[in-house]
Amino acid sequence: MHSEPRTRRAAVLAAIGIAAAALIAGCGSSGGGSSSAPSTSGSPSAPASATLQTAKNPTLGTIVTDSSGFTLYRFDQDESNPPESYCNGSCAVIWPPEHANGAVTVKGIDSKLVGTVTRSDGTQQVTVNGWPVYRYSPDTKPGDTKGQGVGGTWFAVTPSGGKAAATANSNPMPSTPGY
Repeated sequence: MHSEPRTRRAAVLAAIGIAAAALIAGCGSSGGGSSSAPSTSGSPSAPASATLQTAKNPTLGTIVTDSSGFTLYRFDQDESNPPESYCNGSCAVIWPPEHANGAVTVKGIDSKLVGTVTRSDGTQQVTVNGWPVYRYSPDTKPGDTKGQGVGGTWFAVTPSGGKAAATANSNPMPSTPGY
């Protein structure tokens, strides 16, 4: 009777899928980020300043990165006017906010579009055209864009604060006959 191992395997795969979906969905359910009182316990330390720059991605076009070249993302469940960050708690572990406790330096981005918002833990998060920006933990090297489209709500941010999208003429993999 070989159906029992298949059934067990299917149940395990289903559980993994449900857990992943719950983790992604949970990124928007942990409350707002406009508290003015800093947390006194466990508040993450933020750098004195941040640097945002642009990079050309062969699929997404021009996107915004941090000073190390890591892609920055925006979250559709956040708000831009007024800026509000809703990715807190466990969400902010997977999607760490781009912090700044001072001036934000920009290269290739209109400085008038860059600002900060106070998060629920009292830290300052960088915004682009009002949208709070984040890194994605699975992006392990500069230029990675593994967070693009995650959950249908996370997108690499453009210099104008918009969502990056695949360009019509992008073709990251050349087509090879027989493959």
